[in-house]
Formats: sequence, C-alpha cells, structure tokens
Amino acid sequence: MSDAEWALVRDLLPEPSWMAGRGGRPEGCCHRQMIDAVRYLVDNGIKWRAMPSDFPPWPRVYAFFVRWRDLGLVAELHDRLREAVRRSDGREEEPSAAVVDSCRQEDQRAQAPPAHRHPRTPSGRAGHAGFHD
Repeated sequence: MSDAEWALVRDLLPEPSWMAGRGGRPEGCCHRQMIDAVRYLVDNGIKWRAMPSDFPPWPRVYAFFVRWRDLGLVAELHDRLREAVRRSDGREEEPSAAVVDSCRQEDQRAQAPPAHRHPRTPSGRAGHAGFHD
C-alpha cells in the first residue's frame, strides 16, 4: 500500500480501544502491515500459510482478519471506503439502485461431453450477479 493510499485508509479505520483509553494492550503489529498482508493474500489468491516472510507471521495476520471480520470491521471499512470514493466522485454515499441479473447455465454444460459431467450436478443451475450503481 502506498503512502498516499495509507493516508486515505488510516482515517477510516476504527480507533484501537487501548488508544481510546478503554483498556487492553497495544497490538503487536501495525494495522498497515496487517492490511497489506490481507490485500496481498486476496490479490494473489494464496493460502494463509503461504504468506511471504516480509509480512507478519500468517497466524497473527489470520487472527487479525478473523477478529475484524467477526466484529464487522471488515464490512465497515469496505462501506467507509465505498462512501469516500462515491463522495469524491460527487455522488451520494449510498447507492440508489441495484441491477440483479440471472441466467441459466444449461448451454455451457450442454457443450461438454456427458463423460465429463458429475452425476449429481443438475443440468441447469441459475447463476446470479448483482451490480450496484
């Protein structure tokens, strides 16, 4: 994450409880390092155990991610980033409309020879994709 990206994200992060005087002890790793590690994992599609050594140890990164996910902080950060981007584009913070599209995938499966189909796979499965304004 570049310094410019971090400057934008840092202000959107929740304040750690120990900094706000609510107790607890300081975390062992910087939030920037943790977010960089999670972004690397998502971007490269690697497993947690394959985390490169220039990031904090994978169990620590995983525990950080799980804690934030379970507390709803990952979704909150996502929402705050989306709102900031929409605000900078001069749009309302919340999307006003959504488009949902569904299609049957029968045609794609019909092209494969029967020997390559799994016996329990239905011949047509609906695929859904949601797009937000």
